[in-house]
Amino acid sequence: MCGETCKHGSEGTGRRQRRPVTRHHEGFEGAHLSEYASFETVCDLAGFLAEHGRLGALVHRHFGHDLAQAQAAFEDYAGTYASRADFAEELHRDTGTEIPAALEYYIDWSALARDMELNGDIMVFETGFEDVHVFWTR
Repeated sequence: MCGETCKHGSEGTGRRQRRPVTRHHEGFEGAHLSEYASFETVCDLAGFLAEHGRLGALVHRHFGHDLAQAQAAFEDYAGTYASRADFAEELHRDTGTEIPAALEYYIDWSALARDMELNGDIMVFETGFEDVHVFWTR
């Protein structure tokens, strides 16, 4: 991190210039942070990202870098699944939906989850292989 005086001059001249402290923000998982953000804003975002990591940064970006909306989204966090299809299948099994054994193999759980996402019922963020995070959009 550069600090208050930065050696990164304009057009690579190497001159020292006064820059805001937030000019370089490593460890923010790619979350956008204005270089003129207040210290309180930087601390709030850092705490949010420390708690939620890369997923928090993705949710923060999804809501147009609005920290309040990103924090509120975690109130409707449905959990982590290996795939969207696993979420849809588990949801239907947990709600007690009876599926006859003869028809079980004909259900396309991926299509059902995709429809839920397209209808705006859920938001889905993938952070890695078989690491799918689902949020309700109430």
